[in-house]
Amino acid sequence: MTNFPEDDQSEPAGPPAGGSLSIDVTEASPSPEQQPAAFSPLELNPATPAEAEPVFMLHEPRSAEPTLFQSWAQPHVRPPARIPHFGHLCLLLMLGGIGFACTVAVLFLAMRFHLFGWELPTKSATDIHLVLASEALLYLIAFAFSLVVFPLFWNEGFFAGIQWRGAVARKRFWPLAATALGCAGLAALDEVLMPGPSNAPIEKMMRSSEAAWLMFGFGVTIAPFFEEVFFRGFLLPALCTAWDWAAERIAHKPAPPLDANTHPQWSISAMIVASVLTSIPFALIHVEQQGHSLGPFLLLIMVSLVLCTVRLKTRSLACSTLVHACYNFLIFTLALIGTGGFRHFDKM
Repeated sequence: MTNFPEDDQSEPAGPPAGGSLSIDVTEASPSPEQQPAAFSPLELNPATPAEAEPVFMLHEPRSAEPTLFQSWAQPHVRPPARIPHFGHLCLLLMLGGIGFACTVAVLFLAMRFHLFGWELPTKSATDIHLVLASEALLYLIAFAFSLVVFPLFWNEGFFAGIQWRGAVARKRFWPLAATALGCAGLAALDEVLMPGPSNAPIEKMMRSSEAAWLMFGFGVTIAPFFEEVFFRGFLLPALCTAWDWAAERIAHKPAPPLDANTHPQWSISAMIVASVLTSIPFALIHVEQQGHSLGPFLLLIMVSLVLCTVRLKTRSLACSTLVHACYNFLIFTLALIGTGGFRHFDKM
């Protein structure tokens, strides 16, 4: 059986059994005018009604019932991590340890072969060239490792992860410079109320004009940048995140959501506690230079609290770095003016 329509005139219907049937062919045959027009076998018979086209489905419709092992089939979506956290801080300390080992090896080789005129027995902790060279080398080696390692964990650049945001600092330069001027006013007030020792180690290292200028350049460029990266770039965010994490686990208080750039936001209590805990070690690393005096120690804590406030308020590490550098610039400028261009150190 084919799909072509059958011709009614090809085979007349047979007579029923047991009888005869006479047909007038002349009357049954239609006239040429009444004959239907010829049609293609690929077209539907116009005499028959059009049938609905079949619908072919490639897949069977899914049932509304959940599939077995559905939780195993669906991937687990993890929320974006808050960076930098304590794990990243520990990683930075490890990189700092590697940088310290490399620094010791480089300095030992320099002294062993008498490079730059250095000899091991004649060097001490107050030698300005040795101190600044070792600090700069340690910072640069650890920083070089950080530029490579941390983007592998953060899936973004190093400066984006620590919220550098240099454009914010350029836009707010004068308010930030005024903040640094206020910190310098605090330093002057602290010198009057709680003066430090007259023969502090930092003053011993600045007994020559060359050493003073080296301290000036180092104190307004390298030192503020790397200190801010560690204290306000890693330690402060890690402490804020840890405080909110503990509050979420213990007091069942949800942590603030991430901002539009997937950067963390913290509660007020977390920022206050973290700022205090960040300022204490910041002051401790400078207390030896100030002769372990209470006045300079309290001053450094207050300055650090200001820097933490700037960092958290602007959400820009570049802003706190700019305030830090301007503050050091003002302090060294006052010393420069007071000593007549670093020539009369007896006036310090």
